[in-house]
Amino acid sequence: MVGLRYGVLGALRGDVVDLSAVPEQHLEQLRRTPSAALGSCRYKLQPGDAARIAEFLAAHRAEGFVYIGGNDSADTALNVSNVAGDDLMVVGVPKTIDNDLPGTDHCPGYGSAARFLAQVTRETAFDTQAMRATDPIRLIEVMGRHAGWLPGAAWLAKLRPEDAPHLVYVPERPRSVQDITRDVRTTYETYGWCVVVLCENQPTPEGSVIGAAGEPRWVDAFGHAYFDSPAQWLAQHLQTELRVRVRFDKPGTIQRMATAYVSTTDRAEAELVGRQAVRLAAAGTSRVMVSLQRASSETYQVTTGQTPLQVVANQQKRLPAEYVNQQGNGLTDAFADYARPLIGEPLPDFFRL
Repeated sequence: MVGLRYGVLGALRGDVVDLSAVPEQHLEQLRRTPSAALGSCRYKLQPGDAARIAEFLAAHRAEGFVYIGGNDSADTALNVSNVAGDDLMVVGVPKTIDNDLPGTDHCPGYGSAARFLAQVTRETAFDTQAMRATDPIRLIEVMGRHAGWLPGAAWLAKLRPEDAPHLVYVPERPRSVQDITRDVRTTYETYGWCVVVLCENQPTPEGSVIGAAGEPRWVDAFGHAYFDSPAQWLAQHLQTELRVRVRFDKPGTIQRMATAYVSTTDRAEAELVGRQAVRLAAAGTSRVMVSLQRASSETYQVTTGQTPLQVVANQQKRLPAEYVNQQGNGLTDAFADYARPLIGEPLPDFFRL
């Protein structure tokens, strides 16, 4: 069994590792090691690349190609399959904290990132409430690109209506800066403090990212744009408008690699889809991604299924309308029912005086 270092770049560069030579005890350690052991890439195939990859795999007598990742990775796998034909079984494995892949109930990686965000938000709430005399308003900016699954996860921190996060904004429901300012002002006047969670690309009704001035700071190979921090801009704006100190936190990539917050459910399901992908490839199944399907709506159980790669490639699943409240500044019980089983055991319930 051969592993490609840094995804398809390993095939294009001839950089591989013999996974069959890795001792069993080290494989066990990998189950609890952060990030991608083989390395990752954000490489968009250029003309001729798919053929070169197929030729490389054929030279190594590979019968199956199991590729892990999100919607861009599904597109890469589909292109390789189209060139290789029936001689190579290509199976995708879902893995993205953004949780935005069609054809699967959820994605491995999301449950752990969701747990991180829910618990950190609860911890931030206690800190902000304690520091309300000097720092009464806190913003938390999370990843997720154009889907609200990750910022929505912060909603799981709430035990009571007055608990933080008081406000959560998701890309599926654009809000104006004026509306957000009004929401924060009302919350601050009601409770004396306020915790807000928003997405890294939170848009206004006009379609621009909050605080973005002109062109994005970075555009990756797949055309995904990265802008200045909307939380940083919004913190300054709110501080000026409300005349109180406003702080912002941006966990950044920490939220996708903090092993102390791993969901046991998520870890088990990541192994489940990986093993199933190998089984499918060995059985002659190709051009599909392994999916997770809920087997019961009462007791949380999942089974694996299959979704055609063309359904996943370059597509994005966003939050359903019923998961966002009517005001567009929070989530609903339906979302909590969906997401809570994915974060594993219950969050710590801290004591209040």
